[in-house]
This record gives sequence, structure tokens and C-alpha cells, in this order.
Amino acid sequence: MQVERTFLQKLYLFLKGLAMGAANKVPGVSGGTVSFVFGFYEELIQSFRKVNITALKLLISGRFSSFYSYVNGQFLLLIMGGSIFSYFSISLVLDYFLEHYELYVWSWFFGMIIGSIYYIGKDFGEWNRKNIISLIIGASIGLGISFLKPAGENDNLWFVFFCGIVGVSGMTLPGLSGSFILILMGNYVLLLVDAVNELFFVVTNLLIGNFDVLSDPEKIRYLKIISVFTAGSAFGLVSISHVLGYVLKRYNAIVTAVIIGFITGSLGIVWPFKKAVYLAVDNKYLLDNKGNRIVENYTRFMPDFSSSETWFAIFYIILGIALILIIDFYGKTKK
Repeated sequence: MQVERTFLQKLYLFLKGLAMGAANKVPGVSGGTVSFVFGFYEELIQSFRKVNITALKLLISGRFSSFYSYVNGQFLLLIMGGSIFSYFSISLVLDYFLEHYELYVWSWFFGMIIGSIYYIGKDFGEWNRKNIISLIIGASIGLGISFLKPAGENDNLWFVFFCGIVGVSGMTLPGLSGSFILILMGNYVLLLVDAVNELFFVVTNLLIGNFDVLSDPEKIRYLKIISVFTAGSAFGLVSISHVLGYVLKRYNAIVTAVIIGFITGSLGIVWPFKKAVYLAVDNKYLLDNKGNRIVENYTRFMPDFSSSETWFAIFYIILGIALILIIDFYGKTKK
């Protein structure tokens, strides 16, 4: 059943979608964590679960109003609309700050994720043996993923479809960064940088009446790639949500413990004090279509406490934690 919302609630929901979309694009940060922290994770999963045979029958029979209500269409449109809009707006701002103020952005993310661990864990309940083991398993997986080496780029369409399924997992699984997984699979730049930029270029040209772009084989190649990736993402959203809805209903404590562990274990991915290691062949850096060097991995180091940069970074870590605590306080006052 669709929830009735005021205009202000709809606006907040769209803004939450913006935040989730921006988080999904940043390697190491999970959109699912954002949805968990902002309190719409379960509604998101349950809404995606409604995209099923019943919904398809309503759509085919032309009962669009019933279909819209059944799948909680207003909620999905606001959240997904915000996420998609973010890819072409907020995430571009985020790209700028990552390029010019990388240390402070990662510090802010690091603080927010620490705050998220507190937020998710504070009302957990009993830490029995089963839940502690689940926590350790989640932390081990998160830690293991953070030390994996990325593969090379692969534009095979079946592989791109699979990347869509895996990449969207960050939206449905708190703590698991879909963008970081795409880096490990070697297709982050291809799918979330090059293909998205080319799609934006094609759409803007079509809007001004320049249809010549559709005769460019390279542009068509990227359109095929982004279309297949989007199809894989849609399939992944629905299928993973069905599985998650099932396990959350029956094993809520265990799943939450795994999520807390996973987020904790993946903190190494967003450790702010690190330097980028760039992809290179024969001592030459590989570049994306903007001429930027492609990040292969990061080397982590301890902060230099004699540096003012370090103290500014610590300030942003505290700011990130404080933001989550403010959200938590705001949530309590609304109850």
C-alpha cells in the first residue's frame, strides 16, 4: 500500500535519493548504508519486492493506477529519480571535490561510516554467540574485499550485464560499495565514467537537434554498454531485493550483524590517509576519456600529526560522525 506523504516529505525523499545516488558512484561508499542511515532501507527493499508477477499483470491489463499504488510508485520515483539526477549533478560536484580536496572528502566519508556503525548497532539488541559469529564473518568479508586487486577492463555485453547486477548491490546491501566492486572487476571507468559521460553527451545533442551523434560507431557502442548495464542493474535490484526481503524477515538479527561487520571491515576502503596507485603499462599511465589517470588501488599510511592537513582531516571525520548523530537525533524527535 502506498504511503501518503506531504510535499515536504516528498522533497526530503528526493534529497535522500540524491545522497544515495552520489554515494553509489563513490568507490568505497555504499548507497545501501545511506538508505539504512536515513531510515528508508526496509521500505526500499519491500518496494522493489513488489515488482513481481502481480505487478506485471496489472501493467499488462492497463490498470496503471493500481500498478503505481501496488509497487509504491511515488516512493520509487522520488528515490530513483533523485539517484539518477544525482549521477548528472551532485556526483559531478562530488567528482570535483574528490579531485581537489580528496583527503577531506574521504575523511568526511570515513566519519559518516563510523557514525553509521553506531547508528545501526545502537538498537541491535542481544549480542549472542550466533550474532557475534555473523559479525566476525561480515567483518572478514569486508576486510578481504578491501585488499583485492582490480582486474582489467572488459566490454563484453554479458559481462557488462553481470556488472550491472553486481554494481547495483551497493544500493541494496549496506556496507557493500557497488562502485568499488566495479573497480575490482575492472569496469568502473568504462561504466560509471566513460559510458555515463557519453550518454549525457548524446542526450544533450539530441535535445538540440543534432542527430549526427547517432551515426558515430563509438557513441553507439557506449549506448549499448550503458543500456545493457542499466538492464543488469534493474534485474539486480529486483532479484536481490526479493532475496533480501526474505532473509530480513526471517533472519533479521543475523543479517544486521553481518551488515555491521561488513561496514566495519570495509572501513579500510575509505581510510582517508592514503595515496592513489595508478594503472600503468610499460611505465605509462592509462587514462580515461577525460585524460585523468585511472586508479588501480591505494597505499595506506598513518597520518602525520605535525601537519595542519591531518588536523583538518580529523575535523572532517568528526563532522561526518556528527552528521549521523544529528540525523539520529532528528529521527528521534520525529517519533
